[in-house]
Amino acid sequence: MAVAHPMGSRWRLQDAKARFSEVVRMAHRDGPQVVTLHGRDAVVVIDAAEFNRLKGARTGGLLIEALQASPYPEIEIEQRRFEMPVRDVDL
Repeated sequence: MAVAHPMGSRWRLQDAKARFSEVVRMAHRDGPQVVTLHGRDAVVVIDAAEFNRLKGARTGGLLIEALQASPYPEIEIEQRRFEMPVRDVDL
């Protein structure tokens, strides 16, 4: 049985397994659903759109922003490329 929780509802694992469709519907409609294992928070079921928002795109944008906000703009970062030995392979 789901119990009210600040992050959504809290489900014991056995109840979440038995009523998984309901857990998914509630995550989509009401927000994150916490699943417990042996009385401890184990996982959180969240809506896919919320997960993607939290995960963010892997664009490197945060690294670029951090470098642009550096208090040391005069430091130049030099790109280095190293040639790696390649072994001959008979095919």
